[in-house]
Amino acid sequence: MPELPEVETIRQGLRQNILAKKIIAVEVKKKNIVKNPKKYFVDFLQNQHFVDVSRIGKLLIFHLQNKDYFLLIHLKMTGQLIYQDKKQTLAGGHSGPKITDLPNKYSHVIFHFPQDVKLFFNDLRQFGYLKIVNQQDKDKIVAQFGIEPLQANFTFANFLSIFKTKHPKGAYLKIPVKALLLNQKLIAGLGNIYVDEVCHQAGVLPQRLVNTLKVEDIQKLFKACQKIIKLAIAKRGTTFSDYRDTDGKAGNFSDYLKVYGRGGEECLTCRQESLTKIKLNGRGTVFCSVCQQ
Repeated sequence: MPELPEVETIRQGLRQNILAKKIIAVEVKKKNIVKNPKKYFVDFLQNQHFVDVSRIGKLLIFHLQNKDYFLLIHLKMTGQLIYQDKKQTLAGGHSGPKITDLPNKYSHVIFHFPQDVKLFFNDLRQFGYLKIVNQQDKDKIVAQFGIEPLQANFTFANFLSIFKTKHPKGAYLKIPVKALLLNQKLIAGLGNIYVDEVCHQAGVLPQRLVNTLKVEDIQKLFKACQKIIKLAIAKRGTTFSDYRDTDGKAGNFSDYLKVYGRGGEECLTCRQESLTKIKLNGRGTVFCSVCQQ
């Protein structure tokens, strides 16, 4: 699943390629992918253009020429956005399946621009979606997301507050650390890859209950979120299989992964222990029992 660094890389790349290009046609091949009536969706977007692309967490927000409306695109688990012109085919999002013979059976929505430029929304498992919303609805959706690493609202005071219940004494939550970090309503943009890496960087076991954490542990998690996400964005995300960003470059944060996807291998930090892989709340989770407490 694309996470914050991958989606941010897509956002940056699309801003360089599709802004101000007139949408001359829209094809919707799978109606369930679009969360508006098909005719409304097609008619509304035709002859418009995008003036900006922003993001909150893993949600892409395309700003339309009609400034009161926005196109929301969420890639979910297996979504891809693929830009194609006469010279190149550039993809961002999920790492597979291979991008060949476009459009293919996974191409569910296609935007057509002048000079045979196209933007494909591909999705293997069809969990992603596209939706046109007005300003009020967009603001409501954005308000559902939590604080986000590297944004102004990601302060230690805000971070500390989400680790506590509304109990008058400020008692800590009795849930695993990983479950809290994955909750998009509390912290936006973190997924399975980066939560495992954050926990390892902070020296905290992902299955550890939040109510056992000391303030110093929370401080380490806070700093680890910033460090890991900043590096992952700089390295253009994590590459698996044939993932490419919208500049045609492979993300290479995979070269920096310490735990994710490495269950049973030697810990690169302590060199004393093999990494353990477990299922935690249905998610594959990898950690070092020496480095993480």
